[in-house]
Amino acid sequence: MTSCLGTIPPPLLRCALRSLVFLVFLAPAFGAELELRYAALERILGDQLFTQDGRHYVRGSQTTKCQYAYLESPRVGAENGLLRVAARFSGRSALDVFGRCMGLGDSFDLTLTAAPVVRNGALAFSGVNIITNRDSYYIRRVREALARSFNKDVKLEVRDQAKRLLEQAKAQGVAKAPYQEELADFNLSGVRVTPDSLVLVVEFRLVIR
Repeated sequence: MTSCLGTIPPPLLRCALRSLVFLVFLAPAFGAELELRYAALERILGDQLFTQDGRHYVRGSQTTKCQYAYLESPRVGAENGLLRVAARFSGRSALDVFGRCMGLGDSFDLTLTAAPVVRNGALAFSGVNIITNRDSYYIRRVREALARSFNKDVKLEVRDQAKRLLEQAKAQGVAKAPYQEELADFNLSGVRVTPDSLVLVVEFRLVIR
């Protein structure tokens, strides 16, 4: 019996086979987990949030002498299954009276704990709780304001970093392979806390040409 493939011209046959290989490896979505060590997460915080001489301003700026609030020197870790961020807070809520700031202000250390969640592909915070080693009317206001801000507004774009890490790992595995590999439909779908790292749960489609 003669195969029907023998009637197809070689150039068309090669093209058809390449297309078939492409379709075969256009696989369903895979799942993977990437560990983001806390030292690396501190660098991401520095690159995205603590951008003004190592400070993250939650009110005002470097030029508002009497109306400002910022965090600095973040240190990231884990506590009881939650993400922990320790930092130094400095702030003022005062009036400029003849060049002097008249009103409330303070500087103190604080510890923020929260459950990391994924919102719109970014890393966000839920259930934020802030602890300080001192208490006052001003400090209580600061704790409330920071908790609202981190619960609602603060987010970290870790999707690109996760995709780059996964692409590097894949590239090492196929460095000598006679085909190209591409990550498609990449999505950050979950996150969890371990004692040493933040584990990013990602879903992606792997395409091999």
